[in-house]
Amino acid sequence: MASQQRPGRLFRNMSAKVASIPMILTALVVFIGGTAWTVLYSFTDSKLLPRLRFVGFDQYERLWSANRWLVSIENLAIYGVLSLIFQLVIGFMLAVLLDQKIRFENTFRTIFLYPFALSFIVTGLVWQWILNPDFGIQSVVRGLGFESFTFDPLYNADIVIYGILIAGLWQGTGLVMCLMLAGLRGIDEDIWKAARVDGIPAWKTYIQIIIPMMRPVFITTLVIITSGIVKLYDLVVAQTGGGPGLASEVPAKYVYDFMFQAQNLGQGFAASTMMLLTVAIIVVPWAYLEFGGKKRG
Repeated sequence: MASQQRPGRLFRNMSAKVASIPMILTALVVFIGGTAWTVLYSFTDSKLLPRLRFVGFDQYERLWSANRWLVSIENLAIYGVLSLIFQLVIGFMLAVLLDQKIRFENTFRTIFLYPFALSFIVTGLVWQWILNPDFGIQSVVRGLGFESFTFDPLYNADIVIYGILIAGLWQGTGLVMCLMLAGLRGIDEDIWKAARVDGIPAWKTYIQIIIPMMRPVFITTLVIITSGIVKLYDLVVAQTGGGPGLASEVPAKYVYDFMFQAQNLGQGFAASTMMLLTVAIIVVPWAYLEFGGKKRG
């Protein structure tokens, strides 16, 4: 009986399975094949062109002994932690405000989401002008009479990463707000009514009831934000070009410079592999939380 059911399951939804073949082949050849190729050549001494002359872990040893790479990791860690915290907090707070059925909600939602429609290059250039001390915020405030006011984060090596963070928050918070708002709108109204009947304050309702119910939304948002953090490149190039000096260097720029400017493919592949490992550390727990828990349930 079981043997008769298996062929039936195999041919069930056959048209959908056939239609998915091109996507599966693309994933296998382009993504998995390209990933395997990158990892393989990260163990070689490839320069201008790829060549299969293996050198073991030499590229990784050089990578982790390079001050430029260590600075880029530190910058990404600072940017990543702060970006994650502020985007989640600000995005959730904005979603809570819009969920109060305020007037002109659509207008506010469009205004907050509009920056996300811009490319990172455009955002970086806009904020490069805004933060420019000669004609940006500093110049405007000094023009109001505050001559001692100083605000030039993109020209100060100690705080340049925070100037890039401002632009990143401006662009990404709107998307987080929309995701959180969708999650809030999915909460049953009866829950709010029951909380009000029981006399539970609104802030306690959010912390003890609403946020735990929005766990899938928070997990998905975390993955989206974190994947964008790992790929940080455009904002840095548009705002600072990695400067002053190496103060705003990030891993993605390190990879690009070594692969296309320094003509050291092996080093670029090693750095790419480390970035890939970072993404895997993020995606695997997410997949387990999203799908493993459902299977156990």
